[in-house]
Formats: sequence, structure tokens, C-alpha cells
Amino acid sequence: MSAQMFESFKVNSPNVKYTDEHIISDYTYQTTKVQNVNGELIIEPVDQKYIFKTERKVPRMGVMIVGLCGNNGTTVVGGVIANREGLCWNTKQGLQTPNYFGSVVMSSTIRMGMDENGCDAYVPLKNLIPMVHPNDIVFGGWDINNANLADAMQRAQVFDYDLQVQLIPHMKNITPLPSIYFPDFIAANQKDRANNVLTGTKKEQMEQIRKDIRDFKESNKLDTVVVMWSANTERFSSLVPGVNDTIDNLMAAIDRSEEEISPSTLFAVASILENTTYINGSPQNTFVPAVIDLAIQHNVSIGGDDFKTGQTKIKSVLTDYLVSAGIKPVSIVSYNHLGNNDGKNLSAPQQFRSKEITKSNVVDDMIASNNILYKQGEHPDHVIVIKYVPYVGDSKRAMDEYTSQIFMGGHNTIVLHNTCEDSLLAAPIILDLVILAEVTSRITMKKQNDDQFATFHPVLSLLSYLLKAPLVPKHATVVNALFKQRACIENIFKACVGIAPDNNMLLEQRL
Repeated sequence: MSAQMFESFKVNSPNVKYTDEHIISDYTYQTTKVQNVNGELIIEPVDQKYIFKTERKVPRMGVMIVGLCGNNGTTVVGGVIANREGLCWNTKQGLQTPNYFGSVVMSSTIRMGMDENGCDAYVPLKNLIPMVHPNDIVFGGWDINNANLADAMQRAQVFDYDLQVQLIPHMKNITPLPSIYFPDFIAANQKDRANNVLTGTKKEQMEQIRKDIRDFKESNKLDTVVVMWSANTERFSSLVPGVNDTIDNLMAAIDRSEEEISPSTLFAVASILENTTYINGSPQNTFVPAVIDLAIQHNVSIGGDDFKTGQTKIKSVLTDYLVSAGIKPVSIVSYNHLGNNDGKNLSAPQQFRSKEITKSNVVDDMIASNNILYKQGEHPDHVIVIKYVPYVGDSKRAMDEYTSQIFMGGHNTIVLHNTCEDSLLAAPIILDLVILAEVTSRITMKKQNDDQFATFHPVLSLLSYLLKAPLVPKHATVVNALFKQRACIENIFKACVGIAPDNNMLLEQRL
């Protein structure tokens, strides 16, 4: 046997202490500091001692989804209900049972070490430190359409029919709160769905969202709430001096109902003012400079942008592989077609442009890492096409062509075809985002000689693994390479329990 799975573990180390309230870890962070001195690279290994403190009590958490009645919202809620209630359903392949496949938190494992026989030991990522279980999440939210969740689920046509029938009694009484609808920000073809919208000034609508968050938290006796944007992709907001560049200007612009203040920005501001984590699952620039500054001022976590489900996730793996192998991608052409409401909204040029921007940037850090292959400023041709084809519904098609230069002027072309059920990929990512966002709020750290523990920066770059265009703190490095992003999550959680990163050297087997 080369690997063995364990549900739980105990760390035998004087550097880790478990109390009733906390896990406390003394951890040595090993990294390297580099300097350019007269054209020579000077490298200095650095050891920095940290203390990590993780609260063990898992809170009662609620999630409010903007776009609750969309394909993603109904799939998340229906999927959690099916898992919680143990609903099984028949298809032509036979009896199906509920699961959380596609969730890195719920369905992936972490290598913890190797025994004397060379057998690797793994534990579920969800058991590394205490985390919220999806079955315990309370859901609510807003939508511009007033359909109850049972009707919305049937409209989405994501789940198999037998499962839909079983879910209807659980979902028919869940209805969305009225949402914010400014027609200029989404495609005109969404107008016929907008029958559940707030009225009044932008300030009044924002205050209503704040009240909704407070009422949801109080009525469900929740310890914490996360607000998740899973609604239509908006057009990009113009960055206007005096409007959305500073906190004071933004708040004044909301007071006077300035046109360039988008619905998603109002939801973000409302969440921050209610001390509630906000995550943007769409590609638009919700987080204008003033919103980021507001989150930092209030020390409220924000994360974005745009769920990373199929084509972009593969692109971040394949480009990393090619460049790391010394192969030079010179042309990346990506084509999609889909038929759900997301595809319908993206058929409008301004909304497509928002998506195109987030998809285009995913290879940048990998290209910049190798100036043997790429000269300064050189970049592969990168083209993205998205088409709306109603018949295919939620079953998105993605076709990619990667053309690369290889040895001695040769060329290599890789062509991929990917058929993926879009919302069934997005739903577990939504769960991962809210679970990881919550657990990071219970982790604090400090350097060994510091007096005070500190939380993670409000801009949660730790969520990058799950998002196409990762939002990072100012001056921080944007990492798009998928396995680096996952390693970050794994190694930080390992640090919380005093375990070293998995360096893959395997020296004990190489002598």
C-alpha cells in the first residue's frame, strides 16, 4: 500500500498546544530574500519565527447569495439540502447519492507525511483545522426575480428530474428578498426577469440591504454571515475622480445616486458597513479603490473576482506546465458556448468585456516568470470567445488551442474539448469560498517578538485558487498558477498545526 487515509490526527510536538479555545503553533517560516546588487542576484535564506493561533469553536454561519434564484444559487442550496437530508435519486445510470465532489475543502486530501515503510499518510483538508460543514450553513439572499427556489431550480434544469421532485418540498418556501436593479449595468435581455426589485435612491437601497443582513443574522441566530455575489455579470464601472476613488467621495456619490455606482458596489459597501465578509463571484470591477479602502478601514474581509470553474482552471495548469517545461506558448485561443442565463447576459458586448478581462490575465505571472522564453513585454496571442447557444443550457462547451514553439524551430499544438455542467462546477466553489473566508477570520498570527496578534489582510488573497482574477493587497504579487495557489492554502493550514510544508524532496528515499 503506497498511501493510507486517516480521518483525524495528533501532532506530537512541543511547538503545538491545544487548549479548549485555541490551537497555538510555534512555526518557523523559511523563505529567501533577494537583492539586485550591481547586476548580481544576492540570495539570503531567512528564518522567521511566527506564532499562529486558531479559534477552535466553529460558528453558526449564514450565507446570503445575491442572485439566489439563478442557476448557481439554486444548485448550491439544492445540493446542500440533498446532502443534509441524504436524498438519493435515480438516473439511467442507476441510483445516485449526494456528495460534495468538486469542493477542495470537502473532497480533497492533504499529505501529512510518510511512515517507516514509505507509505504516505493523508487526511481530509476539512479536518486539518476546525471548519464549518456545508450541511450546517443557513442560506438566504436576494434576486431581481421573485420565483421561489423550487420554481427557480426547475427553470435552471441543472439537477436530474428525480432529484428535483424530492427537493421541491424543501425549496418551495424559500423566496428571495428584493434586489437592486440598475438596467444600465446588465444586459437589456434581463429586463423580463426583473420583477422583484428595490426602489428609492441608491442610499435608500443600500440601507435596505444593510437591514436585510441584520435581520437575516438575527432571525436565524447566526454568529457570522458571508455575502456572495453570484448574480449577473455587470459592465465595468468607470473609475471617476470624485466618485469612486476615495471613501468620502464614494459615500457622497451614493448619497447623490451617482450613475457609476453599480449594484454590486452597493452590496459590497452595505456588507462592509455591517462587518460582513463580501465575495465577488463575477468578473466586474466591484472593488473600485474606495471599496477596497473601506474594507481595510473597517478590517472586513473581501474576496474576488469571478468563480474559476472549468476552462480558466485548466489554462492556469497547462500554461504553468508548458512554461515550466521550457516550452513557449505563442498562441492561446479559447472558445466557449453555453445556454444558461449567464450566457444570455454575456451575449451583450459590455458584459462580455468584463468576462474577457478576467479570463485574459490568468497566464500573466507564468509568462513573466521566464525571460528565457519571453523578452521584456512579449506575450502570447490570447483570444477569448463566448457565444450564447440556448439549447445547450447549463452544459457549457469549451474548446482551446495552445500553439507553442519547441526545440529548433518546431511547433506543438494541443487542442482540448471540455464539456462541463457549469453550475455543478460553480456550486462547490461557492461553498469553498465561504468556508475558507470564515475560517481565516479565526486565524491570527504574530512574529515571535511582537506583542499583538494580527488577522489576515482584509483583501483575502488566500482565495485565489477559486477565482479567475485574484484580488490581492496593494503591492502584493498576483499568483495565477493553480498548484501554487492550492499549496498556499494547504501550507498555511499546516502552519496552524505546526507542520512543515510538503517539499517533495523525499531525501530519506534518495540515499
